Amino acid sequence: MLGTMQAPPHRLPIFLLLVALYAAGGAYSSLLLAGPGEVALFWPSSGIALAGVVRYGLRWAVFVPLGGLLVHLFFDPVSLVFLPFSLASNFIAVLVGGWLVLRKPVEDPLTVRFGLRALLGGTVMSLISAGIGTLGLHQAGDVSLLAMPAAATRWFLGDLLGVASVAPAMMLALSRKDPRMQRPERGDYAPETEHLIWNVAITASFLLMAWAGSSGGHYALGLVALPLGVLVWSAIRFPPLHTAVSMAITMLLIAGMAGLGLAGYPAPEATRDGLNLLAFLIVVAVLPMILAFAMHQQRVTAGTLKQRANVDPLTGLANRNAFEEMVRTALANPTAPPMALAYLDLDHFKLINDTASHVAGDAVIRGIAGVIEAHRHRDDLLARTGGDEFALLLRNCSPMVAEDRARALLRAIEGYRCGWDGQMLASTASVGLVAFLPGQAEYAQLLSQADAACFTAKEQGGNRVCQASLDGGELLDRTSAMRWVVRIREALENHAMELYCQSIVPLRENGDRGRHFEILLRLRDPRSGQLMMPAEFMPAAERFHLVTRIDREVIGLALDWLEANPQAAASVSTCCINLSGDALIDEGFIGFVAERLRRSSFPGERLCFEVTETSAVRDLARAQRFITEMRALGCRFALDDFGTGFCSFNYVRALDVDYFKIDGSFVRDMDSSPLAEAVVRSINEIAHVLGKHSIAEHTETERDRQALIALGVDYAQGFGIDRPMPIADYFAKPFPGQMP
Repeated sequence: MLGTMQAPPHRLPIFLLLVALYAAGGAYSSLLLAGPGEVALFWPSSGIALAGVVRYGLRWAVFVPLGGLLVHLFFDPVSLVFLPFSLASNFIAVLVGGWLVLRKPVEDPLTVRFGLRALLGGTVMSLISAGIGTLGLHQAGDVSLLAMPAAATRWFLGDLLGVASVAPAMMLALSRKDPRMQRPERGDYAPETEHLIWNVAITASFLLMAWAGSSGGHYALGLVALPLGVLVWSAIRFPPLHTAVSMAITMLLIAGMAGLGLAGYPAPEATRDGLNLLAFLIVVAVLPMILAFAMHQQRVTAGTLKQRANVDPLTGLANRNAFEEMVRTALANPTAPPMALAYLDLDHFKLINDTASHVAGDAVIRGIAGVIEAHRHRDDLLARTGGDEFALLLRNCSPMVAEDRARALLRAIEGYRCGWDGQMLASTASVGLVAFLPGQAEYAQLLSQADAACFTAKEQGGNRVCQASLDGGELLDRTSAMRWVVRIREALENHAMELYCQSIVPLRENGDRGRHFEILLRLRDPRSGQLMMPAEFMPAAERFHLVTRIDREVIGLALDWLEANPQAAASVSTCCINLSGDALIDEGFIGFVAERLRRSSFPGERLCFEVTETSAVRDLARAQRFITEMRALGCRFALDDFGTGFCSFNYVRALDVDYFKIDGSFVRDMDSSPLAEAVVRSINEIAHVLGKHSIAEHTETERDRQALIALGVDYAQGFGIDRPMPIADYFAKPFPGQMP
């Protein structure tokens, strides 16, 4: 609350200033009195009293009776009977009025809500003052009992006019350094040239009023509309203090001309004339100030929204939108020196959020933002563009200088420590850097290249700088991969993946009469409708860890189709589905399969998941645990691309699989390479020794098929058997294994 705020350090000078201003207002009012016992037409001291008490607290209200005593001693002598009533009326009134204003906290005095609250306090204050004061006039014999209502009304309106016209200017002048007063940017107000024009306009309005009054006429006072219009202009275009001071001066001039009969304006003699004049002037005083406060609030709100749109709330730095706008402005200057765009991403920052909490992570980000801010050059532009990402526009630096500055920044970040809950939190960062000349590239291209370079730096281990060129091949590949990621995600969201099937047929009689096939994947581009092979999109999916989502999508689509086609599902002996290496380490994948099979009419015993040899050997224990848990659901397994890994025969006994799929490179080369034939023979024999079945991939010709039969291989798969086809078409044709 304003009343409880700390008093200013120089109390006595301010207190004496308030006493002097109050006495000066009373002296001015005494000039408007026609004789002893008359009520003043205008009492500006009431506005000074309310503003002083609201600004500094109720304890400061003692300056009011002191100032009133000076008025009666030197400017307006009164009887000893009336003196205590006069002093008490103003003192008690300002205490009550000030309390009404201060009883609720004041967040910002420059609001319409606070202005109306202050006006209400001033109204109550004027009523109390008028009641006590006119009672004193009656006790002193200056006002008869019948004349008391008119005198009280005039006293009330005179005080209220003082509150409405002087209190805002006093309040704003005394509160210029109040930190709670929100101030829009200077550019939100009118320029200096408009100030000069306004000064001319307000002066001209006063002169026209004086000329009209001296020329005579019953409606000369109507020209008050001229300064009122100029004050409305001030309320719209200038700060509230400008309008408040202008309003106070205007009311003092108008009240002086009307009260003293200057410039041809007759002083109001009839009670009704005086009351009408006061009511009119109060309205003239209130309206521009309400408009000024409303315009101020609008500017503050607009500034707040602009700040929220352009400033990161956590660090206080510019956000992505503001940074883009500033960089585009810098790029538009063709004479600017060489620049570089740096994209910075913290390494493994998720670990801090997961282990120490997101609040701790925010503290680290604020600290690192401070480190970057401290190390940037004065002309550089800095922004926080994302969760743990920052962007820097380095000005006036060659590629070598930019890289040196980026490395120095990484060393500073690496050395930063944030204390949190008894532990020291730290992080490193990766920087992607692209140097350029203004006009050489658009902002979007620069940001894309810097982002791609940053990702490359992270892939290389982090805590390093990777500098890109605008035509860099590797980074262009990276950007292309990122575009593929967007297409893959769209395909997953729109279920645009399509299933193809290719048969796996027995090479000798084994009693297996059902369909044995492998599900193969194609991607239908949601935009172009083009059908794409896995080789086109799977590298990007693996690079950006989307393969597990693809695995789940394929399993879901396959089971959905088989459930929707029970007759086709009944003909299936084994449905093989490829799994990525990421699925083996995905803690939730087994639960997903278990839940999906629980809701499915297709038995898990007919599913066979294919895992590559390289993904299995990456973590042998985890792979075997995965296979064991999936086997508990009834699923079978095949070891795909067998023979291409390292020391394959040393771990085949550890993996509980049902099939060894011999890599197609050995099958294709059997005719020309005795080594390839020996590998095929060895894998087949090892499979049989272990009680497993062998499948030869890429069986392209009948000759290959006959050679595999001679070697004793169990199954064959490839173009020599059939070509992949959409799942619906596949089940519409006879199974090749049933052909004679």
